[in-house]
Amino acid sequence: MEHPTPSNQPEPQPAEAEREPVSDTRIYVASLSDYNDGRLHGAWLDATAEPDELTEGVTAMLARSPIPGAEEYAIHDYEGFGPLRLGEYEDLATISQIGQGIATHGPAFAHWAAVCGTDDRDELGRFDDVYLGHWDSIEDYAEELLDDLGIDELIERNIPDSLQGYVTVDTEGFARDLEYSGDVTSSEGDNGVYLFDQNR
Repeated sequence: MEHPTPSNQPEPQPAEAEREPVSDTRIYVASLSDYNDGRLHGAWLDATAEPDELTEGVTAMLARSPIPGAEEYAIHDYEGFGPLRLGEYEDLATISQIGQGIATHGPAFAHWAAVCGTDDRDELGRFDDVYLGHWDSIEDYAEELLDDLGIDELIERNIPDSLQGYVTVDTEGFARDLEYSGDVTSSEGDNGVYLFDQNR
């Protein structure tokens, strides 16, 4: 659905809860009564705020609507969520959890939210357990994993010196299988990949 661009519309001086948030992670909530009447009326809210603060911001925005009794709203824009695509009717508690996660962990949390979705807040909360780090490529991660497993020592111990020069490890294939098997999930961004192990 196409929405008017909030930044191009003049707004009355906002109430305290509706002032431009300091956080770069924010949502624009708009009154649906006004939108259906051809008017853009809404507010930017700091996504790192607590759920009750977000609710208060929405309530204050609706109370300022020129349409009496305006009570429905939708998220018409957002910033700072990286690859995550928010729906118009996301739960405010989920928005708060994601916003605070991004504030704490940086863009990696936005990538995790994009991987696991916004329907399960418990799954969102597993970030610390599943995050493997940011790598230049999944092949780089696979190579380090093989090093940690002692692949070079295994080759030296089990392959005669005269044959070791002919032994190679298909790191690219190993990396591909890690992802295909679901052992590793990747999300591209920031000149590399964010990696997660959802089986943990």
